[in-house]
Amino acid sequence: MSAPVIVEATAKQTATLIFMHGLGDTGHGWSSALAAIRPPFMKVICPTAPTQPVSLNAGFRMPSWFDLKTLDISGPEDEPGIQAARDNVHGMIQKEISAGIPANRIVLGGFSQGGALALYSALTYDQPLAGVVALSCWLPLHKKFPAAKVNSEDVPIFQAHGDYDPVVPYKFGQLSASLLKSFMKNVTFKTYSGLSHSSSDDEMEDVKDIISKWTHWEGQGMARKAQCCQIS
Repeated sequence: MSAPVIVEATAKQTATLIFMHGLGDTGHGWSSALAAIRPPFMKVICPTAPTQPVSLNAGFRMPSWFDLKTLDISGPEDEPGIQAARDNVHGMIQKEISAGIPANRIVLGGFSQGGALALYSALTYDQPLAGVVALSCWLPLHKKFPAAKVNSEDVPIFQAHGDYDPVVPYKFGQLSASLLKSFMKNVTFKTYSGLSHSSSDDEMEDVKDIISKWTHWEGQGMARKAQCCQIS
């Protein structure tokens, strides 16, 4: 897998966003948009998926987190591939923790296939995270939940979907949100009217607000205040 795109924090780093792109994209596809909305204390990591054959696209090779066999919600799924991708995300979280960022200051996010991976990775991680941003996606291996859930039921999830999505049907997003709400306490599902399989300025503004809310830390402002008021 190629090196991730990293956007360093512009102030002292106290939080991290790890965001996974959609099928056929790269980390560069989201890094600029996310850099424009993240708080100054947040580092953004946009990994690029390995290039592999995708059954849904006639076996053509493209960046893909795991194989997609169908976009039918009850169809067969690439369980070993999903779990291997999950292990990779868990490794990225662990690397941030080793660098001094606690798990509850790490946000996982993603779009489409990347959002599916973010949801699965967060639910199967053994430490509470700051939250999950899941855009235009679904919960993979949904029949294994809630039994497969390892994380706290309090981890917040922000799920967003356009009601004109021709790729990952809006109904799949709704069904995933309903299932998540049955075993997670803090799930928000927001509909974007007229939006197809993409993002929008309104959605990005909402993502900006939610990650700021999840990672806001009173000590952040106090530390800056103390710094500027130090008596030498």
